[in-house]
Amino acid sequence: MQQLDYVKRILNAKIYNAAIETPIDRMHFLSKSLHNEVYIKREDLQPVFSFKIRGAMNKIASLTEEQKSAGIIAASAGNHAQGVALGAKISGIKATIVMPVTTPEIKVISVRENGAHVILYGDSFDEACAHAHTIAKEKNLFFIHPYDDIDVIAGQGTIAMEILRQHKQPLDAIFIPVGGGGLIAGMATYIKCLRPEIKIIGVEPENAASLSAALKAGRCVTLPSIDIFADGVAVATIGKEPLKMARRFVDEVVTVSTDEICTAIRDIFNDTRSIAEPAGAVSLAGLKKYALQKTISGSHLMAVESGANLNFKQLQYVSERTEIGEQKEVLLAVTIPEVKGSMREFYKTLTGYDLTEFNYRGNDPLKAHLIVGINLASSCQQLKSTLNNMSSKGYETLNLNDNEFAKAHLRNMAGGAAPHLSDERIFGFQFPERPGALLQFLKNVPEEWNISLFNYRKQGGSYAQVCIGLQIPQGSSLSFEDFATKLNYKYIEETCNPACKLFLR
Repeated sequence: MQQLDYVKRILNAKIYNAAIETPIDRMHFLSKSLHNEVYIKREDLQPVFSFKIRGAMNKIASLTEEQKSAGIIAASAGNHAQGVALGAKISGIKATIVMPVTTPEIKVISVRENGAHVILYGDSFDEACAHAHTIAKEKNLFFIHPYDDIDVIAGQGTIAMEILRQHKQPLDAIFIPVGGGGLIAGMATYIKCLRPEIKIIGVEPENAASLSAALKAGRCVTLPSIDIFADGVAVATIGKEPLKMARRFVDEVVTVSTDEICTAIRDIFNDTRSIAEPAGAVSLAGLKKYALQKTISGSHLMAVESGANLNFKQLQYVSERTEIGEQKEVLLAVTIPEVKGSMREFYKTLTGYDLTEFNYRGNDPLKAHLIVGINLASSCQQLKSTLNNMSSKGYETLNLNDNEFAKAHLRNMAGGAAPHLSDERIFGFQFPERPGALLQFLKNVPEEWNISLFNYRKQGGSYAQVCIGLQIPQGSSLSFEDFATKLNYKYIEETCNPACKLFLR
């Protein structure tokens, strides 16, 4: 479809009998700290607390009477589901929503409250989506895609229309979260037609960067695994139509870490006293990273706060990770001599510092390995001074701030290496957060294997992070790869992780 055709569809989108025109807020504190004018478009204020109502409503409005009378179906783990359910309710249409079994209860309740019939199926969006297509064919229901659809893209593009109408000041760049790509496709197409000088910058989680991968390959590619912390943008394959638009109209793509997303959630709270979901804060995390890395000042920058459907149980995890994301906490692995008084001598190097944690368990007659968390007042310069001070005293240090395994598991484990477990391998698994997930794992473990380590870490989302040690004897009747394929849980082997070698091997 041509750019002008999209612009016409956006201008004529039928969304405002369900969606609202959301405000733009200036981020006072963040503008001051970044030395730029920073704004956010408040899509968290929509009736379903997400921009998804726009695309869903516009698609529903485009249906024929025959399609409406037959009923509609969608697959979603949350925001698209709520948008379709509300749109169907307002339009007097029967809606069926297929949601993964792992979907947080608050989102399931919200969809049901809007009158939709909910079917819980599978552990992932892909499984739910496949089941929805099967039902659509069996019952002749119209399937509403969450992002790879022209009318859905046009509905999302109305955000760009509002921004250009509302924001009369200069605007240098707009940062847009990317999952399946419908939002950035609609917004970029509209903005580049009317204001081509404004930079369009997509933002993705670094472990779910489907647009970055597609742009590099020149085609849609499916990521072998994705991180689901920011579940609203955790999409393994970018949409075909969104990719076409992105290749033409998106200037750059930035990726951000979990810690940077958590810090952006805190930034939004500080300025607005509202709490964004992880996907909702992705674009602001990208804005901050971009401004700091490019040393930009005096510019006018805007991010789309795309949603606020946060599972309340995630708040503790978000809070834990915020200081590291801001580089105001450093997590270190420190090696000291295993002699009497050595811990006291080491602690002298920390005089004046605010410690956030201090973990140790003896297991080596010559060396002691500590995990130390330090609250930094002045960020990078103080960190450099701290590390230099430790090095001058002869202490070996390993910065764990970028080591996901250490942050998710090691810091919460008081243990040590087990010399007798020579055949042990360490893995980080994602368990679906549903009853029976652990039992399914245990049933699939061969009797000849031994579970030597288990650490469960709840994040409050659809999946739990689990650290598992397995003793797999040589000549086992089942290879680990075959076991993992049958189990179908995502995993990463951590046996050779430097932090794992220090504390568990």
